[in-house]
Amino acid sequence: MAKELEGFNFEQRHGKARVRVGRVWRSKDGCRHFMVEWNVNISLLSNCVAAYVRDDNSDIVATDTMKNTVYVKAKECSEQLSAEEFAILLGKHFTSFYPQVFTAIVKIVEKPWERISVNGQPHEHGFKLGSEKHTTEAIVQKSGVLQLTSGVEGLSLLKTTQSGFEGFIRDKYTALPETRERMLATEVTASWRYSYESVSSIPQKSLYFNEQYLNVKKVLVDTFFGPPERGVYSASVQSTLLQMAKAVLGRFSLTYTYICTYCVYSHASSHVNSCLHIHARTDFIFCFNGF
Repeated sequence: MAKELEGFNFEQRHGKARVRVGRVWRSKDGCRHFMVEWNVNISLLSNCVAAYVRDDNSDIVATDTMKNTVYVKAKECSEQLSAEEFAILLGKHFTSFYPQVFTAIVKIVEKPWERISVNGQPHEHGFKLGSEKHTTEAIVQKSGVLQLTSGVEGLSLLKTTQSGFEGFIRDKYTALPETRERMLATEVTASWRYSYESVSSIPQKSLYFNEQYLNVKKVLVDTFFGPPERGVYSASVQSTLLQMAKAVLGRFSLTYTYICTYCVYSHASSHVNSCLHIHARTDFIFCFNGF
């Protein structure tokens, strides 16, 4: 909500980054433990022009207060919840508790702690650190309007065949040979926006978004590799990205998906990345950027 201020179009936000939260829940009998570790970032859009023009801080929510709020709200959550639910909970709190705050942006990155198995049996309180991270961003307005995005970060995938690269531009700077047989190894970062447009429209099913996250990730992985017996041929990273994005949008109630890959096996030390952004509501119109 920009304002006119001394001839300038003025909009401000401030917040607290890298608030690390660890939360453990116990089953009713106290035997099995469930835990998460979140890195929380908060940005508040608020009406506090006086702090800029009159040295009046009376409308400012201190960043230390934001940090403490994250800890208190995490402790108050007596039932296990997803990163998405916690982000929405924080956004609702900041926009309702403080009259001057009209929008809260809460970003969370969840570290991939996975329950271990000992002698084939899931351990009651033992965890190991996995690889890819679960991400989310909730933009909550005072009116209850919601924009919710989730994602996966650092998903490393490799197939040793069924990949090629042919027909690309060749000029005096080109040394790369064409091939129909190569390894494809990449690190995928993907995000997707849910179609829910208000806080009240969010499903009330417990851990719904954790389930959705796992389902979307499975579709991404399955589309990348193809059937277990023969796989699926990839003519380029770009082609595979499009198939992954279309598969996700075709299966879930989303408004867009964004996928970015970084090739992790290369003769050079530099990385190669490709990004794809597809909107479901514009009949798969997309933008590709390659570096």
